[in-house]
Amino acid sequence: MPAPDFTDRILGRWSELHPDVDLAPLQVTGRLARLGQLLANREEAVFAEFGLNRGEVGVLAALRSAGPPHRLSPGRLGRGLMLSSAGVTSRLDRLERRGLVARHPDPDDRRGVIVELSGRGTELVDGAVAATAARDRDLLDALSATEARQLEALLRKVLRVLEPLD
Repeated sequence: MPAPDFTDRILGRWSELHPDVDLAPLQVTGRLARLGQLLANREEAVFAEFGLNRGEVGVLAALRSAGPPHRLSPGRLGRGLMLSSAGVTSRLDRLERRGLVARHPDPDDRRGVIVELSGRGTELVDGAVAATAARDRDLLDALSATEARQLEALLRKVLRVLEPLD
């Protein structure tokens, strides 16, 4: 049995207060929530080395993964990043001021714009993602290759419940 962690301590206290409540699901979801926050903090630290934050990397990575010519509409960015149009605009404004993206008129919609990743934006996001992957390798070194594949498959299965594919 592994040593107790923060989640064990909290849920132990809760089960004493409410022995009638089944807290078993929180053994998993509580840890996932903590992992999410801890991973976010780690990412922020790495991205800060590149002068970026997680939200900015999200926009740049979405554009980069869109493939050449690395362009998307603000609406598509918002849907993919689960952001409001105001949230997208705010991020795009900051990134555009720094020369990491450029807005161009949408040739298919005279009222719309298309956002394009700049060369400097490409360099930064590539470096930031590579640095994050390298830093996260130590987390997975705690698992065997089989355990890492199993964890990946299990997380994918759970995510599909919250985030079904269209």
